[in-house]
Amino acid sequence: MDETICRIISELQTHHTLSSQAPISQQTLSDLQTVLDNQDIETLYEELSSKNLSALSLLPPITYALDSGPNHLSLLASKVYLSLLLAPNSPVFTLFTPMAFLSLLRSIRRSFKNPIFTPPKKQARKKKSGGRPGGSFDQARNGEEHEGEEESERSEFDVRVLFCILERLELVLGLIHLDRFPDSLKSLIQTMAEIPVMAVELNGNSGNFSKLCNLCSRLLSEVLSPEHGDQTVSAAEVLKSLSRSILLHKSQARAFGVGFVVNRMMGMAKDSGEIKKAIVNLPKYLVHKAPEKAEGRTSAVEAIIEIVRAMEYEDQIGVVEYVVKMTQGKAQLRLLAVDLVPMLMMSCRDPLGVNSETGVENSWGLRCLEVLVQRCSDAVAGIRARALTNVAHLVGFLSGDDRSKEVLKGVMKCSGMGMNELLRKRCTDEKAAVRKAALVLISKLIALLGGGFDEDVLKTMGMACSDPLVSIRKAAVSALSEAFRTFSNDSVTKEWLHCIPRLITDNESSIQEECENLFLELVLDRVTRAGHTNFPSSKSFFSDSTLKAKSFERELEFVFPEGVLGLLKEICNGEVTPWVKKICVSLGKKKRLKPKIASALQNIIRTSESLWLSRSMQIEKWTAPPGAWLLLSEVSAFLSKAVDWEFLHHHWKLIDKHEPDGEVRSPFQQGFCDEDVVGTDESDSVTWAGDRVFLLQTISNVSAELPPEPAADLAHELLTRIEDFNMHSAEVNAHVKALRTLCKRKALTTEEADGLVKKWVNQLLSKASRVLDLFMLKDSEGYKDIGFLTPPTSGIKKGKKAVAETMSRLLSQAIIATYTIGSLVIICPSADLKAIIPVLHTIITSGSSDLKLNKLPCPVGSIKQTAPSLYIQAWLTMGKICLADGKLAKRYIPLFVQELEKSDCAALRNNIVVMMADFCIRYTALVDCYISKITKCLRDPCELVRRQTFILLSRLLQRDYVKWRGVLFLRFLLSLVDESERIRQQADFLFGNILKAKAPLLAYNSFVEAIFVLNDCDAHSGHGRSQSSRSESRLFSIRGNDEKSRTKRMHIYVSLLKQMAPEHLLATFAKVCAEILASASDGMLNTEDATGQAVLQVLTLYIELYLYVYASLSECRVSYPTPLKQLNSSAVATVVTIAMDAFQILACKEIRIPFNRGGSSSDSADVDEEGGDTGGGTAAAAARGRVITQAVKKGLIQNTIPIFIELKRLLESKNSPLTGSLMECLRILLKDYKNEIDEILVADKQLQKELIYDMQKYESLKAKSTAAEAVASVQRESVFRSPRISKVTIERSVQNTKVQEKLRSGTSKVAMAVADNVAAATARSVLREVNNGGLTPPLSAMSVPKLRGSNPAAVLESLRRRQCFDSDEEN
Repeated sequence: MDETICRIISELQTHHTLSSQAPISQQTLSDLQTVLDNQDIETLYEELSSKNLSALSLLPPITYALDSGPNHLSLLASKVYLSLLLAPNSPVFTLFTPMAFLSLLRSIRRSFKNPIFTPPKKQARKKKSGGRPGGSFDQARNGEEHEGEEESERSEFDVRVLFCILERLELVLGLIHLDRFPDSLKSLIQTMAEIPVMAVELNGNSGNFSKLCNLCSRLLSEVLSPEHGDQTVSAAEVLKSLSRSILLHKSQARAFGVGFVVNRMMGMAKDSGEIKKAIVNLPKYLVHKAPEKAEGRTSAVEAIIEIVRAMEYEDQIGVVEYVVKMTQGKAQLRLLAVDLVPMLMMSCRDPLGVNSETGVENSWGLRCLEVLVQRCSDAVAGIRARALTNVAHLVGFLSGDDRSKEVLKGVMKCSGMGMNELLRKRCTDEKAAVRKAALVLISKLIALLGGGFDEDVLKTMGMACSDPLVSIRKAAVSALSEAFRTFSNDSVTKEWLHCIPRLITDNESSIQEECENLFLELVLDRVTRAGHTNFPSSKSFFSDSTLKAKSFERELEFVFPEGVLGLLKEICNGEVTPWVKKICVSLGKKKRLKPKIASALQNIIRTSESLWLSRSMQIEKWTAPPGAWLLLSEVSAFLSKAVDWEFLHHHWKLIDKHEPDGEVRSPFQQGFCDEDVVGTDESDSVTWAGDRVFLLQTISNVSAELPPEPAADLAHELLTRIEDFNMHSAEVNAHVKALRTLCKRKALTTEEADGLVKKWVNQLLSKASRVLDLFMLKDSEGYKDIGFLTPPTSGIKKGKKAVAETMSRLLSQAIIATYTIGSLVIICPSADLKAIIPVLHTIITSGSSDLKLNKLPCPVGSIKQTAPSLYIQAWLTMGKICLADGKLAKRYIPLFVQELEKSDCAALRNNIVVMMADFCIRYTALVDCYISKITKCLRDPCELVRRQTFILLSRLLQRDYVKWRGVLFLRFLLSLVDESERIRQQADFLFGNILKAKAPLLAYNSFVEAIFVLNDCDAHSGHGRSQSSRSESRLFSIRGNDEKSRTKRMHIYVSLLKQMAPEHLLATFAKVCAEILASASDGMLNTEDATGQAVLQVLTLYIELYLYVYASLSECRVSYPTPLKQLNSSAVATVVTIAMDAFQILACKEIRIPFNRGGSSSDSADVDEEGGDTGGGTAAAAARGRVITQAVKKGLIQNTIPIFIELKRLLESKNSPLTGSLMECLRILLKDYKNEIDEILVADKQLQKELIYDMQKYESLKAKSTAAEAVASVQRESVFRSPRISKVTIERSVQNTKVQEKLRSGTSKVAMAVADNVAAATARSVLREVNNGGLTPPLSAMSVPKLRGSNPAAVLESLRRRQCFDSDEEN
């Protein structure tokens, strides 16, 4: 031991003599530690005294080792230093210095940041490599594994050393109080808070990490004792240091920080008010330190809630109130508050006050819910989306408790909340995340309220089912299906059937599957349950006298619950039926249709018939529930064995025996409409014919299961009925198809089936030909007789009546025969039509004028005039024949186009459009040259024709049978502003979804041309009209300066701009300036010419037009430019409309590219919510924003500003009074570039100065007008308040509501102006209060001090002449 002490003293003497700043050696530190461990420190001190060295001489070399030594040396020095302080009889206050203590703490931190371990021992390596032969080879092969093991052992050794240091540091704190060393205390707190964070980064094992965190927790608890200073300061410093670890995302250090606050400090706060005060303020501090990224914000919210949950109830309410105030702060605070509010309500007890004495109205949870609903209309999209999502979470959480559910239901139904209007707006929000969140909220509210939504919300959900984003379509499907599942009234049923089944053709396969599943659950399963209900017997059911008085339909609704009858009836809707058929086919192919659905539908039909007969009503007037036969006909194709033949045979005989009437009428007289014929109102015959059609289809589906004899009898009966040509037109196709199916399924071979079909087809065609010939013969004879008739007598009148009846019967047969011919051609294209085509040609050409006919001695009647139904059917049949015969189509297609242009019958035009679409698929090359003719039907006066044309051409364009070239795209634009809402919706979907993906450059390439075409202008070079005539160009233009025309054109422009990418928006802005506005300053304008003067007159109006447009967009009150009233030339007026459109386009927000100029948190929050972007994505978005900013500024410098500078010079040269208006226009364009005006207007310094002055003056005037308007609006509202409230109270309430909103939302100038106006208004109200409501007395009646002097008038005159200066704001 003496040798050890001698070595120590020797090195200390060396350091002391040479004043060396080198660290003490490792050997000396080890010797010191040995001496301290053997408690022989007294001997060391004595030896030091003998050498004239004090104990303080130990500090410099040890401190140098702490600061600059390697990690292992500094840790050893730390251990030695702490051991010195803890040694018995050690001069603690001599050895402890703040500098040495700070060096100790730095060495501890440095050991985590730069871990360098001691060299390994050779014995350990020998031990690992020994033990078996060939050890050296294994060691060489597994050298890396050995090194990894040794490295881990050395790391574990370092951690153990650190444990020892921290344990001894805790003991030192018991000896030394740091209240006199605030810097040391602060550094110690920061070090202990950082150690868990740094330890996690080293990936130590969990056992060591837990022990390390425990030691840090004990040290932090120690420094919070009163002995180490003011507990308020210490607690605040501890919480501030722990905030970093608390806000970490997915880290073990976060659990340490939160756990220390919740477990340790909360317990200490019970005995210390200072610590409690610091903890109460911790959530507020964390709010301001929370990161902006979504993940970090979520972690911060969870940490805050965990801390608040451990607080007392009163402290929790204080945090809640602070969070409520945050909802009125900056965007980042509002976003964080929106996330905190629902977590607080779900974490704290009794948020709605159902168990408290204060009641629901005064509960803190209700205030939180109100501010959360308010944030659903926030200006930042990310906040709106989060608010809606959190409201949905709250609704789901509070619905779990019955009492809270009732309270929440009452709150949501309250009109003050305005939930219906809010949801309607948010479902149509411009941001996808907001729309999706609104739909999720609707789903939750439906489960809560049971369907208390208005029609607008339902329609909005239906529109969302066609959203371009898959996630939103899925959310809309879920919300609407939840409404249908929960509250299936007629409106919900109708909306669901019109929106969900059509998604069977969606591009997303998962949506198709969801559509099938929902249809199976909500339609087929519901019908199955209703069909298998145990129905009451007729006797017991109708014994109640109240039920006897009810109508038959009400009785059926009572029998079949869940709205099944309304569901089946809506399936018959023409817009729903095609999708229902597709779903049934898809389910059938996947074998998901169960026999129970077929049995249920049969039971529904039987029950309906039984109830009808039980009322002793005529069976011939009975019809099955609408939709039952339709659905049975679809499912029977895959469930043929589940359909009873006796059931079908009974109803076939029933319907066949009891026809509604005996006479046969034409389709238009009957009022029925099928897929080829446009009809009118529905009637009983329609229902009867429809049931017969679906019954025949069902029979066809199950024909393979029919016995041979009934099948043969049925086929013979069908053929006989067809030959009579006295059926409804809707039944013809069903009979023909059923007969063909029976022949094919009962024939032994395919050749035999084709032979049978061809045989009866030719037989029917022959009889149909004879019917047509007979009608034409009688018709020509009748007109010939009319030409030579003498004045009628009574006998002749009777004869004419008989002839009219005969002709009516023949006409009906001829119409059905013509329709039958078309049906036969479809199933047998090879049939012989030589005898029929000439007759049809005669009929369809009978309406054309021919000079030879005029020369005939007797008048010849026109089938088009005398028999319009036959005329329409002849065209329809000829179209079907042309589809089967290409040579014939080549001859007749021009006739179809000619008839399409000149026909005045909407039904015929509609049928020809359908046929031309079929021709385009079959004979694309023949029809391509007539596409421009077909597009004229987009402006047809009949809505049905326009919609049919739009749908058919859209399908052809999607399938590339027609190309987007020529005038086709420009003519389609008019559908965006069609008078029909349905057509507008379809056009919006086409342009906004399909076309945007299929042809993204089409809108950009055609934008400028669209401006000229819509204004019917061909004066612009390169934008002349195509081969269309002037009448056609006017047909597809929206001319005029009236408000309606301008609104329509602007809607089209905005729709096109929404399809463009940012780079295309920039290019479009440049093209509008270059190709439209640049003509104002091209230098080629001859001002001496009359035309040039007219154009110059128009150019001088450009700026005033722009101001008018901007004012209208800003809702300012500006009168329409009066010089426009002086324009008489139509050419000049056209140029005016184009100029106005150009300025309106430049002013609209859609052409302006959104970019982040200031890097605000609101924008980043929006990015997080929309795409869940990470840090790299946000950096990329910021870089992209800078690039876009430069591009926009470059476009202004190169394209826009030069044009306006030349315009200014032109107007100044002509001494135009509108030069000031041009300056106003420039101010509007450059209002976002105030700091870059010097760079943008470098070419005109005078213009630059004038523009800066105009901007400053405009802002000042706008601030004053805004303030005056705000105060005036509030004063108008105060007129209707209760008279018992004092005026001063009114003014104070004004300041606390509307005016404060202006102060928060406006700029500083607006706030100052509002404050001035409020002060003036308050002063007036106080004067009125003092005068008891009367006016302020005049100055002459008041007691005022008098002016001294001989000439008071001179004094007043001098005051009057004093110069008046404007305020700084105006200057």
